Amino acid sequence: MNAYSFLAILSAATGLAQMQAGAAFSAECTQERAQYVDAQALYELSFEAVDPESSASSHSFKVTIKNSPLVLDGYVMPSEPVHRTNGFLFNNCPEGDITGADIAACTVWEGVIYASDNGKIDLLPQQGANAAGQILLPNLGAALQASSAWGPKKAQVAPWDVLTLKGCRS
Repeated sequence: MNAYSFLAILSAATGLAQMQAGAAFSAECTQERAQYVDAQALYELSFEAVDPESSASSHSFKVTIKNSPLVLDGYVMPSEPVHRTNGFLFNNCPEGDITGADIAACTVWEGVIYASDNGKIDLLPQQGANAAGQILLPNLGAALQASSAWGPKKAQVAPWDVLTLKGCRS
């Protein structure tokens, strides 16, 4: 067996173990308390509760990067008339009265956040529902590399688009 074959088998086994662990956590954890990690355990995404009465977003989340002080802020906004869980990830956006150009400059990623459990793809569960075993942020790695969050003392390794449930905040 060559080194490539060994790494492929190891990667597949690790992914299977992460999926099984994620499925066990999701039955005990609500989405707003869920914590996810990428395949290399360099990126962690943690959801936080929002008050639906005072927020236009249905979820908020933070992305942290191992060995980096960078913290990215994320929000999920439901869309209409076609229901989607649209995610937005920002880096150091200015506060107050800002322009569309300001928002574009600090946007790291935007797209639909998908959930996966037992091979079924769906939209991100609502607050109070069981956490998804995995979430998919399509094109996250490429978008991160093209953003203001990429570079020295920031992100330097692009994550894969799939993040697996790591645990649940108490």
